[in-house]
Amino acid sequence: MKRLHVHVSVKDLDQSIEFYSGLFATSPSVRKNDYAKWMLEDPRVNFAISTRADAVGVNHLGIQAETAEELAEIERRAAVAGLNAEPETGANCCYARSDKHWLEDPQGVVWEAFHSLGDIPVYGGERAAGEACCVAKPESTATACSSGSGCC
Repeated sequence: MKRLHVHVSVKDLDQSIEFYSGLFATSPSVRKNDYAKWMLEDPRVNFAISTRADAVGVNHLGIQAETAEELAEIERRAAVAGLNAEPETGANCCYARSDKHWLEDPQGVVWEAFHSLGDIPVYGGERAAGEACCVAKPESTATACSSGSGCC
């Protein structure tokens, strides 16, 4: 079963954790010094916040697949609809390694479809310090992740 994913960039992580923990009536399932994530069942959502982006607000939206087959199904739907999905295999970001497909809607909202493969000890794996994660590249409609840099 798939799960909606929402990633919000925040200025103050502690304040935001307090707010969202109250809203969701639970503490985050993952908490780092720059990131927190709630894996909620009602509503079924992977909700993440981080202090990594320059601008605050919705960073990106997504669909988390529980299996590689579900991820392939999402990619097939995008192909049938004529949407240009940028694949990314073995991405390292948001303390996880994932296979992904990136899309951008007509308004420029970035969407990721992903299947998590496991946890990693650092936010962006082997990316260079300060390298963007999960944000649209200004020079194109592709995401920073299409370069193979790894993302959340």
